[in-house]
Amino acid sequence: MKIVGFCGISGSGMSALAQVLKAKGFEVRGSDRSFDNAKDTANKQALESVDIKIFPQDGSMVTDDLDCLYVSTAVEDSISDVKRALEKHITIKKRSDLLAEIFNNYRYGIAVGGTSGKTTVTAMVGYILDKLDKKPTVINGGLLKNYLNHKGIANVILNDGDICVVEADESDGSIEKYTPFVAVVNNIGLDHKELDELKRLFADFAKKAKGGAVVNLDCENSKELLQANSKVVTFSVKNPDADVYISDIKPLSSGLQYKLKGDTFTLPLIGEFNAANAAAAIAGCVLLGIKPTDAAKVLEGFLGTKRRLDVIGITNNNITVIDDFAHNPDKVYASTKALRDYKGRLLIMFQPHGFSPMRMMGKAIVDSFAKTLSADDRLFMPEIFYAGGTVKKDISSQDLINYALSKGIKAEFYQTRDEIKERLGKIAQPGDRIVVMGARDNTLPVFCQEIINHINEGNGNEYTK
Repeated sequence: MKIVGFCGISGSGMSALAQVLKAKGFEVRGSDRSFDNAKDTANKQALESVDIKIFPQDGSMVTDDLDCLYVSTAVEDSISDVKRALEKHITIKKRSDLLAEIFNNYRYGIAVGGTSGKTTVTAMVGYILDKLDKKPTVINGGLLKNYLNHKGIANVILNDGDICVVEADESDGSIEKYTPFVAVVNNIGLDHKELDELKRLFADFAKKAKGGAVVNLDCENSKELLQANSKVVTFSVKNPDADVYISDIKPLSSGLQYKLKGDTFTLPLIGEFNAANAAAAIAGCVLLGIKPTDAAKVLEGFLGTKRRLDVIGITNNNITVIDDFAHNPDKVYASTKALRDYKGRLLIMFQPHGFSPMRMMGKAIVDSFAKTLSADDRLFMPEIFYAGGTVKKDISSQDLINYALSKGIKAEFYQTRDEIKERLGKIAQPGDRIVVMGARDNTLPVFCQEIINHINEGNGNEYTK
């Protein structure tokens, strides 16, 4: 039996792969500095429930019998596990190498890429195939709500068929490692890389797909890929010429309604962007021979993924607290626009992550808020989330707030999240929606619950009395 270790195992990508290898019969170990700091305890318990042994991140996991140590891009050579593996000449591989190795061994690999929506589309494709008994293995970056009661962390679906569905990440360039049967390109927009590089990455990705590529007709950058593959299935929520065209989208109290091929369907998710996500997922399944209407019918039971406009709770005085992963301009615009379809003032705390990403797209993110927020809404930011490592800290959230104020947004900067929690506790009114947005920081859902508790306790807010 091979013995492998995962350094940084609490990360969504790492935890999914650890569970896949465990299901394949490997002895799996893991460490994470979050666990050492008493954070992400639910992840730790979930991994232990499938017999993955968790070690402190002090090098003790790395013994002579370890066959390979897998590390994420966030793990540095100075970490004790990595240093010990180097000393012992144990093979070290990146998370993306393992994902590509697993994925490329399947007969039918569906890789879902795009700068926005790929986690949800991956989950949708996997759910459709699973419910239609196609026995897919699904490796995703988000928690799948339909599978939360399964053992382990619900970012995987484990089956023994010949189909594998994965979320293909372009931010670290690892998308180049996949040889998909079906390549889904949800969209191409500004994120962690410049647009020219993104276009090249996605063009190569679409070209390699032996079974065909899925292209978004509503995205100008994606439309450039129409000639990248000899077999292309298009999708749209605006263009009736698309192969998969979703129309007549209407918001419902608990989701949306739409038409496809003359039939009416519902989806338990809000926002036009989720209708587009559904179209992308249906188009991907079409390339596996599934009827579009059959896929749409299955999606009526799809509950979504965690941290995507995820209602954490409602306070005693009817203030809804929502957690959302939006962290680039397109995602911020899509999420905020979807929320605008419903009543209630928006009090948004956006947690910027990464100094380099904020230098590149911070102002574009603020521009997205400027397009969607009303005069009654409020935007709050704490300081930029710092995950560790060597980085040039030459930008602050204060700079972004200053830009937001220049765009007419009612915006406030606070050094810490706790200060924002106090502020929200004072100004939130019945009917408001408090939205916590941001990526990478796994404690944001916990912070949402802290806000709920804080408001329920009163803390000087006249509306809670």
